[in-house]
Amino acid sequence: MLAQALATEGLLWLVLAVVVAGLVRGFSGFGSAMIIMPVASSVLSPVEAIIFLVAAELLGPLPNLRAALRDGTPREIGTLMIGALVALPVGLWCLTLISPVAFGWFISAVVLVLLALVVSGWRLKGALTRPMTVGTGALGGFMTGFAGIPGPPVIMLYMASTLPISVIRANFLLYLVAIDLVLFAFMWVSDLMVWKIALLGLLVGIPNLIANVIGARLFDPRAEVLFRRVAYIIIALSAIIGLPLWRG
Repeated sequence: MLAQALATEGLLWLVLAVVVAGLVRGFSGFGSAMIIMPVASSVLSPVEAIIFLVAAELLGPLPNLRAALRDGTPREIGTLMIGALVALPVGLWCLTLISPVAFGWFISAVVLVLLALVVSGWRLKGALTRPMTVGTGALGGFMTGFAGIPGPPVIMLYMASTLPISVIRANFLLYLVAIDLVLFAFMWVSDLMVWKIALLGLLVGIPNLIANVIGARLFDPRAEVLFRRVAYIIIALSAIIGLPLWRG
């Protein structure tokens, strides 16, 4: 199985994507799936790409998890996961019914519109409500099942809030760790797991972990302007890369 894993076509590109994604996630708390998925989906099947993503990300955030639990709001992440748990299997089911090309155009357009609203200065008024948080978690769970990218709805929710940057970053990390674990367990129970790809992801997770540590050291909670600019660039690139225009 190890030999088969290491013989995977495009291994060098997968490793490079995972290292870059680790640096970005360590710095910003999110963004890794948006970097890994376009590369993984170009050399692996859709199911294998999601398995690789989840396995590669299991180890990386662990060194930063303790700080995230201290700085973030775990109870609020639990509220997000209520919606995600309900909608994730729906996303996997809809993947078999909806044209991926049509969905690619739709989600890229939605992300770009939301990004434009946030960059223009739009912010949520008041505290995040429970229905708003559950709904956002559900949309993130649906996108996880459909495309393996859980971040954009939650990223947009928190980047549009008035919460401190340290709390936003910590919540991103906690949410993504939680939904990766749920997705991994769901695919295992659903008999969708391809173990040689999972093994490859875990092996590549070692340089991902190192990159996460380096990225976290680069983070400065006082650099709010830089943090938001990095977040906006990641969101925009994910929307552009996800356009079906570049496929086939």
